Amino acid sequence: MSTLPATEPARLVARTIAVPDETAAELLTLIPAQVPAEHVCSWVRRGEGLVGWGRALDFETQGADRFAQAARWWRALCTDAVIRDEVAAPGTGPIAFGSMAYAEHSPQRSRLVVPEVVVGRRAGRAWLTTITAGGQLPPTPHDLNPAPEPPSPGVIAFADGPKTAAEWASAVGEAVERITSGALDKVVLARSLVARAEAPIDPRFLLRRLADSYDNTWVFAVAGLIGATPEMLVRLDRGLASSRVLAGTIRRTGDDAHDLALSASLARSSKDLEEHEYAVRSVADALGRHCASMNVPESPFVLHLPNVMHLATDVAGAVEDGATSLELAASLHPSAAVCGTPTATADALITELEGFDRGRYAGPVGWMDAAGDGEWGIALRSGQLDPADPCQISIFAGCGIVAGSDPEDEVAESDAKFLPMRDALTAAPTA
Repeated sequence: MSTLPATEPARLVARTIAVPDETAAELLTLIPAQVPAEHVCSWVRRGEGLVGWGRALDFETQGADRFAQAARWWRALCTDAVIRDEVAAPGTGPIAFGSMAYAEHSPQRSRLVVPEVVVGRRAGRAWLTTITAGGQLPPTPHDLNPAPEPPSPGVIAFADGPKTAAEWASAVGEAVERITSGALDKVVLARSLVARAEAPIDPRFLLRRLADSYDNTWVFAVAGLIGATPEMLVRLDRGLASSRVLAGTIRRTGDDAHDLALSASLARSSKDLEEHEYAVRSVADALGRHCASMNVPESPFVLHLPNVMHLATDVAGAVEDGATSLELAASLHPSAAVCGTPTATADALITELEGFDRGRYAGPVGWMDAAGDGEWGIALRSGQLDPADPCQISIFAGCGIVAGSDPEDEVAESDAKFLPMRDALTAAPTA
C-alpha cells in the first residue's frame, strides 16, 4: 500500500479488457476470499457497478480542503498515467474508490483507494481492469471465478453507542426546541450502535446480504466502511450531472395495503414535505453553480425500499465548468439531507447533541474514473469495521428533525434505518 502526498504522484499504469457479461453477472462473488477487509471495494446496484480488490495506491487526507487535496492527487495521477483501455466507457481505465469524512474537523481521514483489480458491469457490457503504480504494464489478468461463500460472523451482540435511545430522544427534543425558537429550520441527528460478533466480520458476507435484501440501493465498501445507500449525491456521465434527494421517511409495516396508504400519507405530510423541500433546495442551489441548465421537478415521488419509504426527487443539470464528479460532490456536501438548514448552525448543533464523531458516515462515498466521471452516494445505512478488532463494527442511522418532529417517532425511524446493517450482520449464509 502506498500513501503519497498530492505533490508526489506515482506513475499509474492501467489495462482494461472486455470480458463476457456472464462472467461478471454476480460481481460481489468475484472478490477473493483472501483479500484483507480494508482492501475490499464495492459500488454495486442490481448487478451493475464496480468491485475492486488489492491496493495499488491509497491516498489519505483530512481537514477543510480534503476534497481539493484528493481531487488534485487524482488529477495528477491520471495526467501522467499510461492507460490501455479496450472498452472506453465510464468506469473503465484507472478507478479510484473514495470515502470522504463528513466533517472537516473529524480525526478520521478521508480515503481514495486505487485497487489492483477492478471488475465492472454496465448495460450488458463487462470489463476487467488491472492497475499498477510502478510504471510497468500490469500482467495479463487471470480468469475470474466466483469465490467460496464467505463465513458468517456468528452470533451478534448489539450495544448502544454514546447515547441510549432515551438519551437520543432527549437530544431530538432539544433540537425541536431550538428549531421552534427560530435558531434553525432543520437538523439531522444520527445514532450509533456497536455490534460485536463471535468471529471476524467478513465484508463480503455483509455486501452479499445487503445486495440480496436491498437491491434498490448502492451497496458500497471503501476502506472498511460498508453499507447500502439509497441516496445518490451526484452522478456525472459525459457532462450530465444528476442527484437523487431523499428526505422525509416512513417505516414500512409489511402489509402491502397498509403501506400503500402510508405512502399516500407520506406524500401529503406537511412535516415531511417541508423537510424534503429544504434538502432539494440545498442540492439544486449547489449543483446549479456548476451547470448551464437545471431540471428540478416541482413535486417528489415516493421511493419504496424494503424497510422504509422516502420522499424522493431527481435533480439534473448540464455541467459547464469542467468540474469532476468528486468536485461536484464537494460542492453538494453537506446537503440538508445529512446536515440541516442553515448549514453552519445545523452543523454546530450536530456537534453539540450527537455525542460522537461521524467519521466517514454521512460523507460522500463512490468512485471516479480518469475522465472525472463517476458516482458518489451518501454513506448512509452503513457501518465502520473496527481496524483494531475484526469482530466489531459500529453502525449508524440518522433522521431529519424539523419543527413538527416527535422524539419517539424519530427513535422508531432510526430503528428502521438500522435494519439493513442489523439484518445483514445476523442473516444466515445462503445455501
